[in-house]
Amino acid sequence: MYVACRVALASSTFLLLVACGKNEQAAKDTAAPAAAAAPAPAPALNLADFAGKWAMVSTPMEGKDTAATKFTLTATADTSGWMIDFPSGVKVPMQITVSGDSLISKTGLYPSQRRKNVKVFTEGSFRMQGGKMVGMTTAHYQGAGADSVLHLRTEGTKAP
Repeated sequence: MYVACRVALASSTFLLLVACGKNEQAAKDTAAPAAAAAPAPAPALNLADFAGKWAMVSTPMEGKDTAATKFTLTATADTSGWMIDFPSGVKVPMQITVSGDSLISKTGLYPSQRRKNVKVFTEGSFRMQGGKMVGMTTAHYQGAGADSVLHLRTEGTKAP
């Protein structure tokens, strides 16, 4: 009887372990496809892809003003030497940083090309999309009160 109880206990323990092992395996199996379905991370931004001259156009995203501001952007393969060149002759250096697949830009204060006798600085975020540089720019106008910020859609085509 002692041996029969021991065999029964050992068998029960064995069955319990097998049953638990199958549940753990099933849990692992169901988790594996979910991990495989996760999207691949976006490729890191390569500043060399931006190097060159770009014909840029910035257009307001809201309001009555739909006039485009055109400029040439000179980009380098690193974060130094980026320059905006407006048709008026105003040249504006840009500070560039990279964040994931985006290029982040910021300028210092310069004479606005959209508003007479007003100074402005801009901040923007850009990506490469279909061979074009696309993104959004926010213009911050000095002393403009409630009308001090303008959001613009900015797009550029690289010069050959």
